[in-house]
Amino acid sequence: MTFLITAGPTREPIDPVRYISNRSSGKMGYAIAEAALDGGNEVILISGPVNLPPPRNSKFISVSTSDEMYDAAHQHADSSDICVLCAAVADYKPAEVSPVKIKKSADQVSLALVPTRDILESLGRRHNRKFLLVGFAAETDHLEANATKKLREKNCDIIVANDACVAMETDENELLILFRDGETKNISRAPKTFLARELMKIFSNSQQKRLTKKM
Repeated sequence: MTFLITAGPTREPIDPVRYISNRSSGKMGYAIAEAALDGGNEVILISGPVNLPPPRNSKFISVSTSDEMYDAAHQHADSSDICVLCAAVADYKPAEVSPVKIKKSADQVSLALVPTRDILESLGRRHNRKFLLVGFAAETDHLEANATKKLREKNCDIIVANDACVAMETDENELLILFRDGETKNISRAPKTFLARELMKIFSNSQQKRLTKKM
């Protein structure tokens, strides 16, 4: 099977030297990519800026902004069997980007922000899509409720939810997995490499079941 995986943060420029971003390390997405490759699958990895080496034998696409990630994901989604959107894409970006560095002054500065394009929702709304769509939800409160809402609103097949305070910039995580049919599964805190292998089994089995139902 072919996996499309997004990983890492995006950077939304304010001026040539400043940007809006987040604390995502990309480790979970890269671990999933490695697990998929170890299972004999093809992997398209679309990655924001991280301090990790690209997995060998993957088709690696380096991006910086949410728009670049959106375009790359849409370009490759239909040629993939499973799309795993693990990246921490910025929700907002500056309405205008200064072409020169903004100078510091004693005055207050207001930054107007506009929503970024929603990659997960746009793929979820594609008619007659053949790929399994997996989203990730990093929450700081009401984990299950927020993840369930995201599952429904984005029209995903699976949502992998976690406490953002536990997962960010660490090698471990604990997961709550929600399925379209209402099933849930918990995976206790463990190294992200272990979690990635468990997720691979879940994603592959879910896609097989999905294809069987359509036959």
